[in-house]
Amino acid sequence: MRIDKYLWCVRYYKTRSLATTACKKGHVRVNNEIVKPSREVYPLDIIEVRKNQINYKLKVNDIPENRVGAKLVDIYRTDTTPKEAFEAQELLKFSKDYYRKKGTGRPTKKDRRDIDDYTTENE
Repeated sequence: MRIDKYLWCVRYYKTRSLATTACKKGHVRVNNEIVKPSREVYPLDIIEVRKNQINYKLKVNDIPENRVGAKLVDIYRTDTTPKEAFEAQELLKFSKDYYRKKGTGRPTKKDRRDIDDYTTENE
């Protein structure tokens, strides 16, 4: 089975065209090699997918006939993504919590107070 079709079948991408685009951009590796969307996938292959700033690692257990339900996905793949990847995602959410868009002008009085509160907490 093609790698883009496999990633769509095991529900890592909502559409097959999104999976194809990810392969073309180099976000998908099979056995540590960047692959094209047409690369064939076999059982026991190790796939690395970079999606939403998380590097997912999965092992192919079996090849599905077509797209499978969410409850049946674990039959066809084993997720070996390290926990540190998800923890880094949580830290990234906190860093984006206070973000001002460029061009919004000077900080308001409330913004300044929030910044002061943040800096005094970290001291």
